Amino acid sequence: MTMRIHMRELLGTDDQMLAGGITGRKGLARLVERTNTNPDQPEEIYLDFEGVDVATASFLREAVFGFRDAIRRDRPNYYPVVANANELVQDELKVLLGSRGDAVLVCALDANGKLSNPRLLGDLEAKQKATFDLVQRGETDAAQLMKEHGKAEGVKQTAFNNRLAALAVLGLIKEVTEGRTKRYGPLLGGR
Repeated sequence: MTMRIHMRELLGTDDQMLAGGITGRKGLARLVERTNTNPDQPEEIYLDFEGVDVATASFLREAVFGFRDAIRRDRPNYYPVVANANELVQDELKVLLGSRGDAVLVCALDANGKLSNPRLLGDLEAKQKATFDLVQRGETDAAQLMKEHGKAEGVKQTAFNNRLAALAVLGLIKEVTEGRTKRYGPLLGGR
């Protein structure tokens, strides 16, 4: 099951501008209330910005990044994705992402929930980006990445473990535990 949260509805506003840290914290509290259980399997949560013309950096910092950080820590099977953000909202996200050295997944969703144009917004360190791209090909684990790419990179399996774990903490790839092994896969269907 996929959750879709319309940000304007969440805040109970007809306003097309979501602004300020106080409003962002209010949004964060309501997002946390709506996600009070941890699903058994990885599940995307689409934060839908449809109908929002402007969202300020202070709102996005508190609501989107505050939620992502809290939910990934406390309910790790949820994976927030920004949906239907227009160019202005994405520009504000880019400003925040650049200052944090961070990235989020963004996409478009139609009224029926059909996903299009999934992409990474922001910047990752080069090795993390390369690992992210490898995971987009399909489910994998650190041992498999080591076997296929370790020699070329001159690293040990621990390096791939660390990269995969860091990407999962950011909610950019899904993490599934199988016994003592963790496998990682793309969100949003990969490429």
